[in-house]
Formats: sequence, structure tokens, C-alpha cells
Amino acid sequence: MEDEVLSDSTDVEATTDAELPIDTAEQALEIVTMVTMFAERLASRWGLYQLLIILGLIAASVIITRFIRPSLRRLLTEYEGLPKWLLRIYAVLIQRSELVLFAGSSWAVYAVMQSVTWPSRSFIIGIAASLGLAWALISILTRFIRNRALRKTVAVLAWAYATLTIVGLWDETSGLLDSLAITTGEIRISLLMVISAAITLGVLIAAAGFVSKVTTTRVSRSEDIEPSMKVLLTKAIQLILYGTAVVVGLRAVGFDLSSLALLSGAIGVGIGFGLQKIVSNLISGIIILLDKSLKPGDVISLGETFGWITHLGARYASVETRDGREYLIPNEDFITSQVVNWSHSSNFVRLDIYFGVSYDSDPHQVKKVASEAPLSVNRVAN
Repeated sequence: MEDEVLSDSTDVEATTDAELPIDTAEQALEIVTMVTMFAERLASRWGLYQLLIILGLIAASVIITRFIRPSLRRLLTEYEGLPKWLLRIYAVLIQRSELVLFAGSSWAVYAVMQSVTWPSRSFIIGIAASLGLAWALISILTRFIRNRALRKTVAVLAWAYATLTIVGLWDETSGLLDSLAITTGEIRISLLMVISAAITLGVLIAAAGFVSKVTTTRVSRSEDIEPSMKVLLTKAIQLILYGTAVVVGLRAVGFDLSSLALLSGAIGVGIGFGLQKIVSNLISGIIILLDKSLKPGDVISLGETFGWITHLGARYASVETRDGREYLIPNEDFITSQVVNWSHSSNFVRLDIYFGVSYDSDPHQVKKVASEAPLSVNRVAN
């Protein structure tokens, strides 16, 4: 249905009902009405019967799980050679075994009741079975998100979306959430957009992290790639994957990225003033990796620091000295200061060792002893 709205000029604009402003109060009242109707259905005779069946399935699932869970855990210890992601899924299934068993038994009971009685008499059991299956899948999938806070946030939002969709309240709830919005100029941010962005970004970032980890592992195991190029490829892959995840996530929820032009200009000014050191270290790190002047394992000396590089990061390099100290040196220092790379073109490192002897010592004997002493060490080459 379309409503015609006359403007001040002779033009006529037609807008659909979906484009009209949503009345928040009406949306909330409709949700309350649907919840009330669902509660009345639960309070009916067959509704109570179905609730009793569901409670019985829950109790049976808990009791059975207590007996089989120890055996399942023993099986987990026997499959230590499997990939970590598969072991993680198996561990989640053991942890959520009550939920998995309840979902399976609920679907079985629902299928039987659908075939032997009226569909309305198993409606609530079908909802419970769908909820159990959805919650089990969400528990498994969200385990791949490493950040605990992000994992819990995505899980809660996904559970809420699944519940509302299964009980048939998602359209009304989404309309209510979309009506709660803030509009600034051409930018409109609704509560629905924020929630959708949180779920979408969480899933995409988790997927990007998983792909990044797999790719990084394969790159690090490759013997044909130099150590410095391994670090550069790893950082480039992570930057591309996470950047793509953020852009795709924002576009997927309908966020207009062109509205970030003003924000990007402000960020550019901030970089020019407050973040220039960070940007300088980042660019210096890329230059170091490209020109291969430094790589993990090199023995270097910078000022009074002498040691070997254990890690090259985006902002700093980690240098471990012979006494076990670890110095985090900004990448900019390697570009602007004089660095001695003892192992740049060769793995042999020459050290000057000063020692004193008595004036009464035979210099020829001192020379002989001093020459033979280092050769007693296996790492010293003649």
C-alpha cells in the first residue's frame, strides 16, 4: 500500500509503509500482545502437558549425562593427535552434553508427536527443540573466538536473535530496535544497527583470526621463505584479513562508509601530531623487513646493548642479551642510529675479550694459553 504526499512544489512523492517512521509505542504494544498470547497458550492444558514433557527431557538429559560424561572425557585424552580446532569442538560437546542430548531427544519426541497427534499439541516442544539445537550450535561456533569478552558478547546476542526468531518475535523486535535511533545529518545509527554490527564483526573477526592463524602457521613452517619475509607476510596477512573483516562487517549492516570521511580527516590530523612516533616506528619496521637488514636470530649491538633479536614486531624489536635481559627497542632507532649486525652476512661472530696478567708472566706462554682456551668451547671456530 502506498500513501501519496504532496510537497510544496508540483512534484508528488510516493513512500511505502516501510519507509514511514515507526511508532515505537505501537511496536512495543504489539510485542507485549504476542508475548501475552504465547503465555496463554502455555497455560492451556496441552501447553502444560508439553511443559511437563520438556521438563522430563531436561531431567533425563542431566541424569544420563552424569553417567556418560566421564567416559567421553577419557576418550578425549585418547585423541590428542587430532587438530586443535577439532579437539576444541569435542571439548565443547562434552561440556554442553546435556544441551546436545536434550536437543536430540526433543527433536525425536517432536517428530513422533507430529505423526501421531495434532501439530498444535507439539508446538511448544518444537520450539524447545529448536532452541536447544540453536544454543548448542552457538556454543560450538563461538568457542573459536579467543577474546573472552567478545565471545560472551557475540554468544549472548546470537542467542537472543535465535530465540526471538524461533518464537516468532524477531520482526516486531527488530522494528522496535530500529526505531530507537540517533540521526545526525545524513548519519543514522539505530540500536538494531549496533547489535547487528557487534554480531557480524565478532563473527568476521573470529573467522579472520582463524584463517590468519592457519596461514601464519604454514608460512612459518616454510623453509623457502626468509625469516624477515615470514614476519612481513604474517603482518600483511593479518592486516588484510582484519581490515577486510571490519569493512565487510560495517557494509553488511548497512553502515555508509562514506560518512567516515570527516572522521578519517580528524584521524589524519591526530596522526600528524600525536601519533607520529607510532607511525614512524611502524614504517621503520616495514623498511627493516623489506631491506632485510635485520631478522630474528641476528646478533646485533645498538649503543651499549648487545644481544640477539628474538622478535620483530610492528612497533619494536625484542633483543635478548647474554645475561637474560630483554630490551624492547623501537624500530625507529634501527633506522636513525648506527647498528652493528654481527651476523648480517655470516653466522660467525667475533668478540674482543680483554683480560690482564701479571707483569712477571711469560708473554709467549700467555699467548699460547689465550689461544687454546677459546678452542675448548664447541661453538668457537678456529
